[in-house]
Amino acid sequence: MSNDKIIEKKSIEEIERCIVKRYKKHIWSKFLKALNDYKLISDGDKIAIAISGGKDSLLMAKMFQELKKYSNIDFEIVFLAMDPGYRPDIRVKLEEICEYLNIDIKIFESNIFKITDEIARDNPCYMCARMRRGALYNKAEELGCNKLALGHHYDDVIETTMMNILCSGNFKTMLPKVQSSKNTDMQIIRPLYYIREEYIKRFIKYTGLEPLDCACTVTAKKSGNKRYEIKELISTLSDNFENVEKSIFKSAQNVNIDSILGWEEDGVRHNFMEKFSQKI
Repeated sequence: MSNDKIIEKKSIEEIERCIVKRYKKHIWSKFLKALNDYKLISDGDKIAIAISGGKDSLLMAKMFQELKKYSNIDFEIVFLAMDPGYRPDIRVKLEEICEYLNIDIKIFESNIFKITDEIARDNPCYMCARMRRGALYNKAEELGCNKLALGHHYDDVIETTMMNILCSGNFKTMLPKVQSSKNTDMQIIRPLYYIREEYIKRFIKYTGLEPLDCACTVTAKKSGNKRYEIKELISTLSDNFENVEKSIFKSAQNVNIDSILGWEEDGVRHNFMEKFSQKI
């Protein structure tokens, strides 16, 4: 028998209050700092908040609702959820948890799980993530939004950095905001950029909520995932190196262009020999 204590689900009032009170230091203040540091929202914005039903997107949705109460910035929010091919019970669970949290979601359907299974069955996660982001992006644009908020947090940033180094042979990180590559004003923003996953988990446990997991029908019977392997690697490294997560995060802020072999800027590849030749 499990010794885990069953936590009663908190009321919506308690959930909203704990974001700005109990978790003010590690969640609410970090959220506000990211918004301010990277100028993620402005007057006149219409922001699509991407809702998957997972812990990160649910917290992000509630923080934007709280922000509307306290902020002087004039902005609109739309809660946008995509059904990529969920089982009926998963779809119902998504609707129920959002209803409980007073998150008025607009759900649209796609067949991304089916397509991913057909074209990338052996390694579907990367393709699925790209397709889901693209579908959300297009729907947000259709609804007249100029920004799409995604629930990537601090740990996602450092894991992405390490995955690129170890698996792709390049140094790239996950940026707090990205301008559309298309000829539009649309931006992708990541308001949870400074928030550690540990505190998102603590928040969810305290509230008694039961968010969705990945709910993927393609990988449901598979085990192992490169991102989870990277997560475990970083955890192992943190046992032997002090503040290793912070060091990985800050590495992308402290790139010394004079000490790298090559880089890409505006789609053009450069080599350190260019700068070296100029100094001779």
